[in-house]
Amino acid sequence: MEIEVIAKALKELGHPKRLSIFKRLVKCGFQGLTVGQLQKELNIPGSTLSHHISSLVSADLVKQRREGTTLYCVANYKQLTQVTSFLQEECCFDDELSEEQHSLS
Repeated sequence: MEIEVIAKALKELGHPKRLSIFKRLVKCGFQGLTVGQLQKELNIPGSTLSHHISSLVSADLVKQRREGTTLYCVANYKQLTQVTSFLQEECCFDDELSEEQHSLS
């Protein structure tokens, strides 16, 4: 995954309100929550919530689906996994190289 995509996702999660929205969506699972439920639970004004959801959607962290007149928001777990995997993919790699170099000498 391109570093620009990861950076955008992390930037959007770097805002406290967006992070709280995303965390709540992750908690509820694949069923998602309605925008109204999010607004009520997190006590965020509608226009502000809409702005934050739009930012999360643009970073592909949140997907939306419409059922009749009801709009649901669902965490994009694939994107979440890609972001966390990117951060962990080279974890301790330098330590492993250092151990190999020491064992060869």
